[in-house]
Amino acid sequence: MQQTRQHILEILKERGPSTVEEIVEALSGRIGDITAVTIRHHLEILRGDGLVSAPVVRRRTTPGRPQHVYALTDKAIALFPNNYRSLAEQLLRQIKTQLPRHEVNVILEGVANQIASGLSVGDVPMPARLDRVVDYLNGQGYDAHWKTAEQGYILYTANCPYHQLSPSHPELCDMDFRLISSLLGGIVPRRLNRLADGEDSCAYLIPVPDLKTA
Repeated sequence: MQQTRQHILEILKERGPSTVEEIVEALSGRIGDITAVTIRHHLEILRGDGLVSAPVVRRRTTPGRPQHVYALTDKAIALFPNNYRSLAEQLLRQIKTQLPRHEVNVILEGVANQIASGLSVGDVPMPARLDRVVDYLNGQGYDAHWKTAEQGYILYTANCPYHQLSPSHPELCDMDFRLISSLLGGIVPRRLNRLADGEDSCAYLIPVPDLKTA
């Protein structure tokens, strides 16, 4: 990334939502004199890349012209180093150490149900239901799609959002199974294969007795 734009992202990460003038002041201490016009140009490029949000008005406590501030998007925040994986790893290890297996499963089922609560499939035909499920899963990073099969439908998830954890914590695969079932409205699928076993995707068969009426 161009160096000035990288500096702008770093400043917004450190300071939070900032005005053009505040960015100019902070950036001048790093690279020397720079104009507000130049900063606005770089901010527009960053907005086009989905890294900076549209400016919003900051409420003033004193009289004066409205101040517009810029902030990082979630996409930009994800570019910075974080310790989420290590934290999740340690939390899972502690839960599994402190609790019996069935209680661990109850917790992970609760997590799956909580995630699934963000989608209501309603009483709709299975193809429309699967479309909604796929859209929802893709928003969660699963790279999902589905197709019709002889015995019903097969739902594929080609990416595991926690693939770095699942090899040492297979309970996460069971959590995903519960998630799929909950998203489908309580229909229990049959797992066909798993990414954790070296397959190209996780696959779930959703049996439907009568494809014409499902």
